Amino acid sequence: MDEVLRKAFIAGVERVAAWADLLDSINVFPVADGDTGRNLFISLTPLLMDHQEKETIIRQLLLSARGNSGNIASRFFSAFYRIDSAANIYDCAQEGRARAWKAVNDPRPGTMLSVFDALAESLTSGAAIFDQEAIDSLINRLEKSVHDTCEMLPKLKKAGVVDAGALGMYIFFEGFFSSLAPTAREYRPIMELFKNRLHISPAFQEEAETGYCVDFVVSAQNLSAEKLANITNEQESVIVIPEGDLYKIHLHTENRERIRSEAAKLGRMVNWEDDNLNQQINELRNAQSNKRLHIMTDAAGSLTRADAKKSGITLLHSYINMGGKCLPETHLHPGELYAAMRQGIKVSTSQASIFERHQFYESILERFEKVLYLCVGSIYTGNYSTAVEWKKQHDPQNRLIVIDTGAASGRLATMVLAAERYLNQTNDVEKTIIFATRAVSACEEYVFLDKLEYLAAGGRLSKTSAFFGDMLKMKPVISPQPEGAKKVGVVRNQEDQIKMAREKLAASLTKEAKAYIMLEYSDNYDLVNDTIKPLIAESYPHAEIIIQPLSLTSGAHMGPGTWAIAFLPELQ
Repeated sequence: MDEVLRKAFIAGVERVAAWADLLDSINVFPVADGDTGRNLFISLTPLLMDHQEKETIIRQLLLSARGNSGNIASRFFSAFYRIDSAANIYDCAQEGRARAWKAVNDPRPGTMLSVFDALAESLTSGAAIFDQEAIDSLINRLEKSVHDTCEMLPKLKKAGVVDAGALGMYIFFEGFFSSLAPTAREYRPIMELFKNRLHISPAFQEEAETGYCVDFVVSAQNLSAEKLANITNEQESVIVIPEGDLYKIHLHTENRERIRSEAAKLGRMVNWEDDNLNQQINELRNAQSNKRLHIMTDAAGSLTRADAKKSGITLLHSYINMGGKCLPETHLHPGELYAAMRQGIKVSTSQASIFERHQFYESILERFEKVLYLCVGSIYTGNYSTAVEWKKQHDPQNRLIVIDTGAASGRLATMVLAAERYLNQTNDVEKTIIFATRAVSACEEYVFLDKLEYLAAGGRLSKTSAFFGDMLKMKPVISPQPEGAKKVGVVRNQEDQIKMAREKLAASLTKEAKAYIMLEYSDNYDLVNDTIKPLIAESYPHAEIIIQPLSLTSGAHMGPGTWAIAFLPELQ
């Protein structure tokens, strides 16, 4: 595959990343569980790994696929990613469409399958010529196929929206084919193109659903139809994809435990993921909307995707690279990261590309009237300068407010959650911006590391220093500051860590303080919840104390055994 095509695939995935929240917000078919954007993005992230062999990436597509949309898309791309040049795009699109239609037990027009049809029918056999006119014609055809979904499926018509998966594929292909154009072209404004079909009608109510959306992969040899039927019979939304010795199965079930037990009999379990459908439906139903100010921040803060969804916050991605896998940090299980680090597997972090960040800025300003971006500290990443430079060129009305917080991990997350809460209480845009600015100065964080070796592995400390530090049982304490991570002390053991945390709190808070305190854990939740939290709660009975997983960007550098405390005094 040539470099232009590789970049085209990456552009498509990064566009889906920027619009994933919108896709989630209109996801009603087959179930209104609000996860199509997440599923598509997770499923397509292997396409970002352009340094890997093509067959490795195609195998990863199978392993990564989540949900109906992700599994169907991964089946399409298992063929479409075999493109070598413009000469075989037509053949790969035809094969991808055929695989996608066969992946589903009950394939339905009016979904992303219709977009694949429109793509295959728009291309011509032989070497394609992608000039401006040809690309515009193709994108027009795909756009129409998305509009048509609202009329093709009764559930979509009742909800008043287009199909989320179909829109996701339109967004991908616009990015993909625009990258093949001889000259740069602007993307069409999504909110304008589909403006009357991007909000679920208030009259639409999803029926209550119980059970789970399950995705798993087993390694087995030549599974019989009878054995597969033991798993899939009487289940809904079934997708079965065989690929060599791997079988990827997606389904909705009432009995997650029985399915897992039966799946274990088929062969070696490679991967298992499940989502609670009732919980997802309720989250979509109760999603916050129509606020006067939208808050955006970076995933380098100790915020989960669930936190962002509940609060209506946009999270910009940072990535974890681990053992040949690259995933956005909010889509990686913390336990998987820390287990890998303990096993000595090389782990690193990386920022989203400038293109992806620009796509996020465009997306949020299309969707929201005013946006407050509480940015990870400029000393840690280039996100602040990237946003400011983009704003100069694209935001003449000053709708994007960018604040360099000088923070990361829990300090950043505490500011963001506090600002979001203040906005909900006041619904005052200007006062919320002032509050957030004051929080930048008032919020503190202290991070307690268990070992120095992980900082050394990431190049942030010499291996000699790490060796002697660990040999002497030295446990460093750092505080993320605008000028960088500042070492504020060294302690000998866990007891001394807790003592120091309490001293830092006592220096800033009175016993009666109504502070906002965040305790962060890596792979030591029990320590933080059962030991540390009660001690803090006893000292500060009027404070609100929450427990959060440490940002995996921080965890990837600081390692397992790390915990932290961030706190914000009550601002008058």
